[in-house]
Amino acid sequence: MKHRWRLLACLLALTGSAGATDWEWRLPAWAPRPVVPADNPMSAAKVELGRHLFYDRRLSINGAMACASCHLQARAFSDGRRVGIGATGQAHPRNAMGLGNVAYFPVLTWADPRMTRLEAQARVPMFGEHPVEMGLAGREADIETLLQGDPRYERMFRQAFAGDAHPWTIANLTRALAAFQRSLVSFDSPYDRYRFGRQADAIGPAAKRGEALFFSERLACFHCHGGITFSDAVMHERLEQPETGFHNNGLYNRDGRGAYPEDNQGVKAATGRVEDMGRFRTPSLRNVAVTAPYMHDGSIATLAEVLDHYQAGGRRIPAGPNAGDGARSPHKSMFITGFALSRRERRDLLAFLESLTDRGFLSDPAHADPAVTGPRPRAPSGR
Repeated sequence: MKHRWRLLACLLALTGSAGATDWEWRLPAWAPRPVVPADNPMSAAKVELGRHLFYDRRLSINGAMACASCHLQARAFSDGRRVGIGATGQAHPRNAMGLGNVAYFPVLTWADPRMTRLEAQARVPMFGEHPVEMGLAGREADIETLLQGDPRYERMFRQAFAGDAHPWTIANLTRALAAFQRSLVSFDSPYDRYRFGRQADAIGPAAKRGEALFFSERLACFHCHGGITFSDAVMHERLEQPETGFHNNGLYNRDGRGAYPEDNQGVKAATGRVEDMGRFRTPSLRNVAVTAPYMHDGSIATLAEVLDHYQAGGRRIPAGPNAGDGARSPHKSMFITGFALSRRERRDLLAFLESLTDRGFLSDPAHADPAVTGPRPRAPSGR
């Protein structure tokens, strides 16, 4: 259990300012603050503007899709689909990641180590063409005209970017979206209240037994899913360098040499290196019970099936274009070795994973559609 206490020591570090103006992080005392870029400090006005933009369907080619269409609050800002579907109906090759605690992730996508800033990442779904998501390529001027011509946005952009003579720009739009996304912090699950809030009855006996399994060397889950994000990809103010984790978990082995489907080869698509085949960023397990389906391509439907995959040490696909035994992949992570679980241990481990759900985060009006909730409520910090 020594690894769990090392995690606790990390979480108990208190932090100072993150370049904020009037912004107050709504964090428990044990949680460090995320790193905020100096050229886009947090402010209440900027976050509120970003919230409006996040839910605005006019920011798509046909007015039918917003950022929130693929990032639903009730699903921890994932979408419940196997893969994302764009405004024109085109399918994305990958599953939509949840956005909870995205401010703590030093790499923002499944497979591109170069995508490190939310301000830059926002441009991909908006203006990307392979695949088309929101379909705004070539319409930058139209979007800026829309923003300036809307009385609400005219006022909100002036408040959020008071020093700009002409604040209705794509650059400021992405800054506001990034600020809102950084505000999506989730650290109030029953497990948080039990382990770090010292509430002994916050989780039941099954979840406590599941915690012991999760942090054991026998299962080794914590090696990739530890730390404040329950992932080995993390950056916050008390870390000198970002930690990034990309792993091949034995999901495919199409040719006996570890091949993945051509449109989903992981970090190899960015680096060209064979050893990067099938390596994807470790997702967070916070709120994992509501973010199904799972894996980078949404190809595992339930948490129980995820346990099947890791118990077997990789996935065996008996027939079809992806047939192969992932457990025999030469590129598979050293931590994916397989293990045996009794029926009770499976139930215990699932109970632990379910205890990571922050129900308040899933319904917090501060993160919800402003058309439904109105202006952002200003709750006290340190909830």
